[in-house]
Amino acid sequence: MEAKISRLSATEQALEVIRKLEEQYGPLMFYQAGGCCEGTQPQCFEKGGFFPRMNDAMIGTINGYEFWIDRDLFEYWKYSHFTLDVTDGFGPGGFSLETPLGKTFKVHYRLFTPDEYENLEPIKRSE
Repeated sequence: MEAKISRLSATEQALEVIRKLEEQYGPLMFYQAGGCCEGTQPQCFEKGGFFPRMNDAMIGTINGYEFWIDRDLFEYWKYSHFTLDVTDGFGPGGFSLETPLGKTFKVHYRLFTPDEYENLEPIKRSE
């Protein structure tokens, strides 16, 4: 049986920041909202520091930490692979844990091939 295709990955730079954050805060989680005040940049919280809304999608994990996205954003981006990256700067709102480090997480997207899309890992929905 063919291995399932992941919907999510992270750059080495993002993983370095995540390791710093987990040393400082312990277990983490990610949430990417669909717009408005926080924009569509992924936010990093202490695990349990944010509660996904009903039917939001958990598209995978990074270092074992859940990565949730807004239910409407998922419908828009469900044909895309997410690569978590980090850049210098301050994200919208400043609530994400990497903000004091002068960093902000961002996502790069690429469309799945038809073969990849047919063989994706399942998502988990919040209830």
